[in-house]
Amino acid sequence: MRADTGDVSTPEWVLHVDLDEFIAAVEVARRPELRGRPVVVGGSGDPTRRGVVATASYAAREFGVHSGMPLRTAARRCPDAVFLPSDPAAYEAVSERVMDTLRAFPVVVEVLGWDEAFLGARTDDPEALAADVRRAVAEETGLSCSVGIGDNKLRAKIATGFAKPAGIYRLTRDNWVSVMADRPTDALWGIGRRTAARLAAAGLRTVADLARADPEALAERFGPKLGPWYRQLALGAGSTEVSSAPHVPRSRSRETTFEQDLTDPAMIAEQVVLLAGRVARDVVAEGRPAVRVTVKVRFAPFLTETHGVALPSPTSDAEEIERAASAVLRQFDLDRPVRLLGVRAEFAPDRPPP
Repeated sequence: MRADTGDVSTPEWVLHVDLDEFIAAVEVARRPELRGRPVVVGGSGDPTRRGVVATASYAAREFGVHSGMPLRTAARRCPDAVFLPSDPAAYEAVSERVMDTLRAFPVVVEVLGWDEAFLGARTDDPEALAADVRRAVAEETGLSCSVGIGDNKLRAKIATGFAKPAGIYRLTRDNWVSVMADRPTDALWGIGRRTAARLAAAGLRTVADLARADPEALAERFGPKLGPWYRQLALGAGSTEVSSAPHVPRSRSRETTFEQDLTDPAMIAEQVVLLAGRVARDVVAEGRPAVRVTVKVRFAPFLTETHGVALPSPTSDAEEIERAASAVLRQFDLDRPVRLLGVRAEFAPDRPPP
């Protein structure tokens, strides 16, 4: 769906708006004295306790600090950083102000999360629209954002990486090859480091390598759906549809990082049941039954394993979800200390929202 902003002959564009260092920027806005200093947000804000980095300011990233890193590691890499606890309610409130600002434009806004959204628009000058968006967000919230411009979502999303920080970049069919061909495959949205390593093992190290690969060979090696899909990413193919429909979660999950490693199997089992109970309450609140339960175990020092099971029938019953999580836990070999446990309930992908 597109916003009707004029003659149908006006070109259609997808813009990807991404707030720069969003969580850290919200914290700095509340504490101006931190501006320019390395700021790390996550957990309780105490790097001597267990937790992971939710976000790091650009100044902290220069020391190699990144999202998902243990707080203790972040403190070793950047001992002068200011560590702050996570405050989701504050980030949610600022995010709503940003999204309301975007909705004031003649565009369709598809919210992707607290800090990013796709915009669908008809315009002869997407760079001018992007500049207006950046200006409005700064004036209304004091935050900086980067804007990627594309002829589909994939290209717009990737373009934002070239725009950061606080810039605008256009990536389309016209410059796709010149910009992307020689880049590693994990430069593509949808391909992470592990998949890139598997592709490299198959001799596919660059985007150009992957674009030239035989679809049948990819299907045989990576699966009938994923293999050809990887090649489509390398060709720059992507959806042009931007929808303002509310996001429907695919799952609900809860997890806990323990101050002290758990070694007693009975205690681990008890914690999984507690997490499953919290997830079950989330499932009831969502109003959609779960169809699958997955358990995540992170062993010390940082090895993570996951297992899951399909439920006999869709359910919101807490006892069934707890029983399924306990059964999944038995698939793990609990012979090492456990530092984190997580439980996730997944919804049927084709079930419409209530």
